[in-house]
Amino acid sequence: MSVVRTKVLGLVDVIMRVPSLFIIDEILKISMGLPNSSSPPPTQSAATAAVTSSESLVNLTVNATVSAATNMLEAAAAAAATAGGIGSPEDSLKDDIEFYKFISLTTLKFLLCLFGCISAACVFMLWTRHLVIVYMYIVSVGLIFLSYWSNVSALSVISDGPSLLEDILSLNMERLLDPGGVALSILPHLLAQWLMGVIFAYIHLGPKYKIIQKALPFSFLMPLFLAMLPLPTVVLKHSPAFAAILPLVLSKIALWSSSFDVVKTILNGYQHARNFASNFGISALIENEWQRLNVPCVLRAFWTLRLLEQLISLLVASDVPLRFAATIQSLLVSGCETLTAVLGMTSIISLICHYIGKAFQLFLLSEDYDEDKSIGTVSAILFYILALQTGLTSLTPDKRFVRLCRNLCLLITALLHFLHNIVAPILMSLSAARNPSRKRHARALMVCAFLLLTPVGLLSILWSRHSPSTWLLAVTAFSVEVIVKVLVSLATYTLFLLDARRQTFWEKLDDYVYYIRAFGNSVEFCFGIFLFFNGAWILIFESATIPVGGAIRALMMCIHAYFNIWCEARAGWGVFMKRRTAVHKISSLPEATPQQLRTFDDVCAICYQEMTSAKITRCKHYFHGVCLRKWLYVQDRCPLCHEIIMNQD
Repeated sequence: MSVVRTKVLGLVDVIMRVPSLFIIDEILKISMGLPNSSSPPPTQSAATAAVTSSESLVNLTVNATVSAATNMLEAAAAAAATAGGIGSPEDSLKDDIEFYKFISLTTLKFLLCLFGCISAACVFMLWTRHLVIVYMYIVSVGLIFLSYWSNVSALSVISDGPSLLEDILSLNMERLLDPGGVALSILPHLLAQWLMGVIFAYIHLGPKYKIIQKALPFSFLMPLFLAMLPLPTVVLKHSPAFAAILPLVLSKIALWSSSFDVVKTILNGYQHARNFASNFGISALIENEWQRLNVPCVLRAFWTLRLLEQLISLLVASDVPLRFAATIQSLLVSGCETLTAVLGMTSIISLICHYIGKAFQLFLLSEDYDEDKSIGTVSAILFYILALQTGLTSLTPDKRFVRLCRNLCLLITALLHFLHNIVAPILMSLSAARNPSRKRHARALMVCAFLLLTPVGLLSILWSRHSPSTWLLAVTAFSVEVIVKVLVSLATYTLFLLDARRQTFWEKLDDYVYYIRAFGNSVEFCFGIFLFFNGAWILIFESATIPVGGAIRALMMCIHAYFNIWCEARAGWGVFMKRRTAVHKISSLPEATPQQLRTFDDVCAICYQEMTSAKITRCKHYFHGVCLRKWLYVQDRCPLCHEIIMNQD
């Protein structure tokens, strides 16, 4: 029972945080109240465009604002350019007034949108008990306006019908029980008003004196009771407003009395975050808040509800049956039109990638689930970064769908890399442990075949339908890199299997493994350089219209250049120099003759394998050349007596 209760409370906590995301999403839909540069060209004169934009901003009509914003700026620029030569001083003054009015209203709207975003974000991050208080206040205020609307509707019904009081006093049962009569028409209103009054009395946060609590349901019912009396129309018309005075006063008192608590809660939250970050670090703070707010579940719930809302609106607006492909395209396009929507889609993609990784782990009979947990997180980060640096939310619907599909292709290739990271250690463990389970070997090889065929099929489809482009080259590079990685893993796996079937020590095995892995690392390094120049081309020639995306791309290129190019090159060069030095040292040591090996008649002290060939150190100890070379990677002293193997010149 406690488990069910915990799950229900967790679900309620998630649902309570979703409306804040919807508020932020709606604000982002109108571009924070700023003009949208992608608006269509103007169809009216400059003065008309200015007036239209100003009126639409005052009335908060989003569509008119967005379409007139750019027109106003262009009109103002044209007026400024021609004021000195053609227009009269009165026209110039009028244009200036309209321009400053537009700027003022745009600034005001932006500040209001910014305040709304900050408020919604603060509500989103509240503790659950504080969220309950916020929703209790919102619901109580909503009940007041709902009651007012219901009373106005009921009074319009009563005023158009016969006197209800006369019917009651005269016991006119025919009209009282008439299904279309006034009595039965206002009965649902009476029940609803009483119910709203009881709920308001229970949840409102104002002073709860006994007499006030009893009077609240009657306050909600008062306009309907007054409508039954022979009172002037003016009194009845204003009775809903008078009935709302008491609950509004209680709500105002609750708001003012809680204002200090609101400020105190914000300050306490800031102090808590500051102390936590100073003690455990910012990353620990983010992780702790991420888990407390249950952000992935909230984002998934938000995106799912948003998708259902869009689907319902499509079904309602369409007079003909919807086509499946067109509907899916419309839903995907609307599902990434704002940054919050992209976050929601990211959480869904993260969940899908997580379960894909988990499915492959189960198929491979692996018990290590660390890699599949990271798949979801890394996939989410990658998808969101791709969305930001390609300006996904700022594109038109058709271009947005194309860009979304391209980003998903890049994500698929990245997912193939993650799956290779899962299967490669399993292949090595199966070959090194000489595992006789053919089922595990077959499953691992089937996954490798999938990782080889999938990028080949993807590339064949893409190259047959698209012309060469920077995006297609990036997908090709990632796909070929996956193929090379899988082939390297399979080659290494094959070498270890052959070594397991040999009866004698295979001294050249380490060299072959090194050459194969060096080839794979060299190919990856070359592709890393290619992707860097490909990204530089995109940054210089294709990202001019997306300044934020260009900045993010530049940052990611710097990270890629440091970690994937510079660090890899330095590490590879270090390994190469160590190996070269070790080979030089080993080659300077004398080779044991067959007679010396028969006289020694012992195993290598490093690998405990029989020796068909060996190197003799200065201290007269015998080792396999490959074993001694591996030892020299670590230190220059003999493994047995710790004497220096050879002097450094």
